[in-house]
Amino acid sequence: MRVLLTAVLLSLASLGTAQQTLLNSSYDIARELFAAINPKFQEHWKAETGEDVTIKQSHAGSSKQARAILQGLKADVVTFNQVTDVNVLHDLGNLIPADWNQRLPNNSSPYYSTTAFLVRKGNPKNIQGWADLARDDVDVVFPNPKTSGNGRYTYLAAWMSAVERFDGDEDKVKDYMARFLSNVSVFDSGGRAATVTFAEREIGDVLISFESEVNNIRKEYGTGDYEVVVPKTSILAEFPVTVVDKVVDEKGTRKVATAYLDFLYSEEIQRLLASFNYRVHNEKVVEETADRFPPVKLLKVEDYFGSWENVTDQHFASGGMLDKLQAQARSLR
Repeated sequence: MRVLLTAVLLSLASLGTAQQTLLNSSYDIARELFAAINPKFQEHWKAETGEDVTIKQSHAGSSKQARAILQGLKADVVTFNQVTDVNVLHDLGNLIPADWNQRLPNNSSPYYSTTAFLVRKGNPKNIQGWADLARDDVDVVFPNPKTSGNGRYTYLAAWMSAVERFDGDEDKVKDYMARFLSNVSVFDSGGRAATVTFAEREIGDVLISFESEVNNIRKEYGTGDYEVVVPKTSILAEFPVTVVDKVVDEKGTRKVATAYLDFLYSEEIQRLLASFNYRVHNEKVVEETADRFPPVKLLKVEDYFGSWENVTDQHFASGGMLDKLQAQARSLR
């Protein structure tokens, strides 16, 4: 009887401390970032609750990740690089509420970035800003805007900078965009593939990606071999996060999933994010790292297009502006 009672108590104890598993669905180039964040959260959660948690990652272009979730990928949280890829989880799957971006500070974006350029040693083509990317002698690499949030930000940053440069003259903007797109050597499906194309296959004069990513690439592949150019005008790139309500409620992981996202706003992780060259909101960390982030006029998508929904319908839908400009670009090659 005593042996049986002990076994029952041990069984109940194991149920009480059952290890939960989170799946974080994230964008293509965030592997190293969350490899650094996850162990810190595991330690934090253990200290706070006495419980263990396993965190698994899924990485691809954020649009691909969103489609995978709609098709059944059981992600507890998403940490994407574009608002539209989160919105579709509500619009097409009813997996999250419409006001998901009001649940956490800064539109549920714990960190942000902008779009910048990685050029080869000495910047041989003297690339300084967006206007240079339409020159005949420049070959460009960035991810496909149809499959990558990273690529979409690049396209929109180029468009908005042209609007600024040409005082809203749409004909001049379209002409610039066609010439810019005609210079694209490779349209990879995601940011990581674009990095490989530029740094390992040595294709292109300039890689366009998030400021955080081009700095990380330079560090990884050799600071002496590349230079980072941050244009004076570029896009505000937010990195939205949310729990996937339908999944966490099915799995019983809402509490730990919510804590995981809250943890991204902690001073410790804001400092870690800054070390990965992301811009953050924590005032103390901003002050500490001010010399590492050059001033940029950050353009907001909503100010130029009204909303991300308008952008999707007008530019990235089948037959939209991107398709028309690419057809024009092909005629220029």
